[in-house]
Amino acid sequence: MFGVELETIYLITLVLAGCITIVYLLFSEILDGAFEGVPLIDPAVILSFITIGSAGAYLFEKFTSWSTIFVLIIASIISTGITAIIYFFVLIPIRSAESSLAYTEESLGGQVGRVIVPIPVDGFGEIVIESVNGIISKRATGFDNEAIEYDEEVLIIEAKDGTVYVKKYESLQFNIN
Repeated sequence: MFGVELETIYLITLVLAGCITIVYLLFSEILDGAFEGVPLIDPAVILSFITIGSAGAYLFEKFTSWSTIFVLIIASIISTGITAIIYFFVLIPIRSAESSLAYTEESLGGQVGRVIVPIPVDGFGEIVIESVNGIISKRATGFDNEAIEYDEEVLIIEAKDGTVYVKKYESLQFNIN
């Protein structure tokens, strides 16, 4: 093609796609924002498809006597399969895990915490909440402006502006004899 062997074209494509992938890894946060609203366009998936496809086509062209069209078809099928596996079993779990480590103020409502700095009447103290994300400490005040002592369990009623509004937590315990 154009006076150049197909093996050379595949090899150049492989090297260029590899270099672009490295640049993408360095600047992925910027580029991910540019493609965020467009479904099915993920630079990581496209680059992996091109890299795997060109590597497969190069190897098949170099070590087999198959026709060029057959090599392209087989390389595309293999690249599609491996790219799908990478997308569904690596990229999606990584992205969902990344977003699940954060919490919002709305998600704190209804959770139980423990007072580590006593909460005075009409004042602020501090509580800790143990969750799957680790231990979160938040500024707290009494929901009904009541005082709450150290080491008391509290129920978070609402959270806004970095402060949680809490009440003493009274768990129901049943004695079965």
